[in-house]
Amino acid sequence: MDGLPIMKNTSCYIGFNRSALILLAMTALSVAPALGEKLATPETGLASYYGTPYHGRPTASGEVFNMNEFTAAHPRLAFGTRVKVTHLATHKSVMVRINDRGPFVKGRVIDLSQAAASELGMVQSGLAAVKLEIVEPAMAANAILPRRIRLQSTPPP
Repeated sequence: MDGLPIMKNTSCYIGFNRSALILLAMTALSVAPALGEKLATPETGLASYYGTPYHGRPTASGEVFNMNEFTAAHPRLAFGTRVKVTHLATHKSVMVRINDRGPFVKGRVIDLSQAAASELGMVQSGLAAVKLEIVEPAMAANAILPRRIRLQSTPPP
C-alpha cells in the first residue's frame, strides 16, 4: 500500500486515498443543504416509477435496486432521506427512502420503486401528480455512500 497514508485510530488503522477523500468532501458539499433540510413548502410535481428492467441492478448509491422495496430516486436529496409521497388525486401516501438519482425527464420530481407506485395506485397510469415531504433527513453518519468512495479499512501492519 505504498503512497497511502495510514491514519492511526485507537481501535483500528484506516488506510485512505487522498482522491477518495476529496471526492467524499465534494459529495458531502453537494448534498449538504439536503442533509438537514426541512422543505419550507412541500415539493409537488409528477412522479414516475421503475421496476423490472432495473431490478437487481446497482443504484447511484451502490445499493442493489429491489423493485419490491419502498425506495425512490430523487435528483438532489441525500441518500437515506425518508420522504412521504402523497398522490394528489387519491390522497394515498407512502413512505420511501431515497437510494438513487433521477428522474431524468423534465417535469418529474421523483422516480418511485414499483412497490411504492403500486401502493399509490399509479402503476397502470405510469405517472401521478404528487406532493413530497421530507419526514426524516439522512444523517451524515448514516447516509449511504456510493460504493466507489467508501473508505477501506486496513489491518495494522
